[in-house]
Amino acid sequence: MHVVWLKNRIPTKAVTDKTPYEAATGKKPDLSDLKEWGCRIYVHSPSGSKLEERAEEGRWMGFSEESKGYRVYWPTKRRITVERSIKVVESHANLRSNMQPEPPLRTQIPEPPPPTRDNADTTERDTQITGSEPDESLVPPDSPTQPTSPITTSARPQRTRHPSAYVRNLQAGHGVATGRRNDPIIPKGVWSNEQANIITLDGTDYEGEAELALVAALSDAEGLEPRTIHEARSRPDWPDWNRGIQKELRRLESAGTWRVVPRPEGVNVVGSKWVFRVKKDAAGNATEHKARLVAQGYTQVPGVDYFDTFAPVAKLVSLRIVLSLAARYDWEIHQLDVKSAYLNGELAEGERIFMKQPPGYEIPGKEDLVLELKKTIYGLKQSGRRWYEVLCKTLYKIGFQRTQSDHAVFFTHLHDGIVILVIHVDDITTVTSSKNLMQDTKRKLMGELDMTDNGEVHWILGLEVKRNREERTISLSQRSYIRSIIARYGLEDAKALSTPMDPSVNLSRSQCPQTTNEIAEMRNIPYREAIGSLMYASQATRPDISFAVTLLSKFSDNPGRPHWEAVKRVFRYLNGTHDLWLTYGARTEELHGFADADGNSQEDRHAISGYAFLIDGAAVSWSSKRQNVISLSTTEAEYVAATHAAKEAIWIRSFIGELLGDSEEPTTLFSDNQSAIKIAKDSQYHARTKHIDIRFHFIRWIIEKGTIKLVYRPTEEMTADTLTKPLPSTKAKHFAAALGLGAA
Repeated sequence: MHVVWLKNRIPTKAVTDKTPYEAATGKKPDLSDLKEWGCRIYVHSPSGSKLEERAEEGRWMGFSEESKGYRVYWPTKRRITVERSIKVVESHANLRSNMQPEPPLRTQIPEPPPPTRDNADTTERDTQITGSEPDESLVPPDSPTQPTSPITTSARPQRTRHPSAYVRNLQAGHGVATGRRNDPIIPKGVWSNEQANIITLDGTDYEGEAELALVAALSDAEGLEPRTIHEARSRPDWPDWNRGIQKELRRLESAGTWRVVPRPEGVNVVGSKWVFRVKKDAAGNATEHKARLVAQGYTQVPGVDYFDTFAPVAKLVSLRIVLSLAARYDWEIHQLDVKSAYLNGELAEGERIFMKQPPGYEIPGKEDLVLELKKTIYGLKQSGRRWYEVLCKTLYKIGFQRTQSDHAVFFTHLHDGIVILVIHVDDITTVTSSKNLMQDTKRKLMGELDMTDNGEVHWILGLEVKRNREERTISLSQRSYIRSIIARYGLEDAKALSTPMDPSVNLSRSQCPQTTNEIAEMRNIPYREAIGSLMYASQATRPDISFAVTLLSKFSDNPGRPHWEAVKRVFRYLNGTHDLWLTYGARTEELHGFADADGNSQEDRHAISGYAFLIDGAAVSWSSKRQNVISLSTTEAEYVAATHAAKEAIWIRSFIGELLGDSEEPTTLFSDNQSAIKIAKDSQYHARTKHIDIRFHFIRWIIEKGTIKLVYRPTEEMTADTLTKPLPSTKAKHFAAALGLGAA
């Protein structure tokens, strides 16, 4: 708005000898009251006593079009208002005072390095910062010094370059370096106001280039990964990344992944890029810098470059069940990692794919040639499926069979025990009933596939595993992951809370942004990203936040300020409970479950179903889900919830039955609604239940068959209650402990 005001009052080529304002109004523009945009001002405040401050600090944003006032930005309130009584404390003289003295006519300016192929498509923000002297703190210690050449330039004043408050915090050892140049702006309440640095209005020319360079230099200490080959080369840990790249290229060449050919006419050539990852141990320490060349599969044409793509991975429920059984029977648990798993897959007949050469590592003098792929490579649409097909053939060959309940879990029964393999792409969790079987299984697998033996399990899919062989317990935790997502949103110092949700707060669609200002306020808040971060924790080891994540996910399309505050409350709860472990084996209990519903307390009258199934004192499966039907009574909602829980009970029984044999005893399912239990056992209250969909009566047949046994449990002892509604602190802690969460 202020830019338009200025352009209308300065000369332009479109109008000769006058400004656009004069051409439109016939009057000379009055610039006597013009102030420096963003300068610091004080606005008179009539409120308060005579002993209090009578002025508030703001920033000058321009003139108001509706009145003879000024538009003022309030940094603390993050909004703009129109004010009249102001006093300017910074003017154009302040800006000139920040200028350096005029330099000599000839200055030595460092010459930027020549562009390379790998950074040709990067933006201007990746160029080297120039000034009177290069900033030595931004140059990596191992990087070669760029040659300089004298360049004749016209004399012009240069402004002093100052690091921003965010960079100063990083230099002092405070704050969090994201290392991401495309990260969204984080609003107030996620990072501190100085770190957010959304609008710089203090008159100082902050260098964004210096900030990015400093973040890149510090990101190695925090184990953050570069996004491009150019960014990796600019970091002090480039030798580590280069070793990873050379290792990856040698592996690809030795596997016969491609052959170099001239680019055929009329074919689709997919791109390629480098992906960098820091491999960490259970404590979050960096152990390896891995580089992987991937194909840009989004450029593949369906029906031409690929056909089927589905490839299963083991469910987290399956993994938890196997671990609970291993704790009970004191089985051996080791971890195997298949090296470059996708390179074992071969393209099917009719799949002919050409790919560009690796960025930054093209063959000298043959940059126009392309790679004809012979093996599947990471990034291709069909790579996962081709690897899974090879894995199945390999495991069938050495005597394993696939479970029908989970196609990524394989097992075999031998005369001296059992072997179970839980597959997640290239990670194989191997469980055997004896050490001899473990060694024999490793020998067979390594004879067929190139693998890394990681020994006894300590880390699975981001889950820290702690085992006590004497007490026969296994504990799972995501404390490292939880700390990282809390740090990502700048809430490490937030006050910890005892509950994930406030029972007295009702969240609804009416709190979603309606006006333009409300929508603008929420535009840069990473609501969906935060929900996604919480979702993995809620599905893996933290059933106590499942209801909160389910409810808050409902507002992801248009979240409001109350919804965002509720999300931050979940983070604050995790901040105080990140050391909770999900422990199996604390007590010996057979499979049993809890089913509950919250009735019709939701604004859309869709009840929330919740269930939890426990083995040996801890949950192996849980769910908090909105029912897809509108129940007319609490009984109906509880009945529907019991049916959903019964389906999960059948699957768990089937999975365990394939591994250990079928159980003749029914699985106990607890419900806190007497009417729902009676309806499930027979057809009482027909007049009140005849409208219930016939599919929900499936539970009657399951009970008659003897698969499950529906038993009453008082609400005070209903563990699934925490999966259906927000609870006060005492109950929330009680049911979290009942789900198996506690100190390891």
